[in-house]
Amino acid sequence: MRSKMNDMKPEAHTANIGDAAIRYLAWGNEGPPLLLMHATGFLPWLWHPIARELSKDYRVIAPYFCSHRQADPEEGGLSWRQLAGDIAAFCRGLDIEKPFVVGHSMGGAVLTIAGGAFGLAYSGMVLIEPIFLPGEFYGFTIGVQDHPLARKSIKRRNFWENGQDVQNYLSAKAFFNSWDAEMLKLYKEHAIVPGESGGFELACHPRDEASLFMGSMAMNPWPLMPQVECPVLILEGELSENRGVIDLKKAAETFPDAMYMLVEGAGHLIPMEMPAEVLAIVRNFFIQGDLNLPRAEQAGRFF
Repeated sequence: MRSKMNDMKPEAHTANIGDAAIRYLAWGNEGPPLLLMHATGFLPWLWHPIARELSKDYRVIAPYFCSHRQADPEEGGLSWRQLAGDIAAFCRGLDIEKPFVVGHSMGGAVLTIAGGAFGLAYSGMVLIEPIFLPGEFYGFTIGVQDHPLARKSIKRRNFWENGQDVQNYLSAKAFFNSWDAEMLKLYKEHAIVPGESGGFELACHPRDEASLFMGSMAMNPWPLMPQVECPVLILEGELSENRGVIDLKKAAETFPDAMYMLVEGAGHLIPMEMPAEVLAIVRNFFIQGDLNLPRAEQAGRFF
């Protein structure tokens, strides 16, 4: 028998921040606020297995950053500084004060910029594979074809004839082989949606995803890290392709109060691959105030 918690579904809302409207999902309405920020091109539904459990103790909110602002990837895309300002305005509009926050990839960088550049105060922060490029990468003007991730994303497949076509695509892509089964089901149900002219298409259009990737170079988060004073935990996947470029141990040393954890056996998409382990880590860091996980829940090594 499925529990009521497993049947729980989030509520969908829209918040007006003045010159834009941000869609978001919400789980529960009691306890301190906890904000979940997704990675580039993904969506709040992929937090669901983690959020529904955290909602036992928190008011959980996950905004959606894909197309709430129009931006041309060939004109620099959608600046992550703009996204950071938007999340600060989002929190003010919903009376969210000193939230606990979890950010994956783009989400981790945006939350850091929001804290350092816009004064958004946090009670605690877990950054999962945040995109902190080397400092010399920021400030350059390049085209989509010169950005490896934007160049790839803008060419992403964006049409499937029917549900079986979608399933065949997901089954054939090695990218999804390491995903948790429920996470893959949520991706199929919410990231690939019915198209206006029939068939199925990506919820986040390839041009919008490319715009987000292009905006990653607009603001250097490294000088802002010392201004984020809350406790911070940085998670890095042992198998992540970013490890050769991004120095997350250095980032942990740059924040005033931060720790680093290597998650063994995981790649860049730690929440999609190991949601139960992420839940245990977040819950212990925020609720228990320490990193002493039960042995069965340990997912990696602390440094």
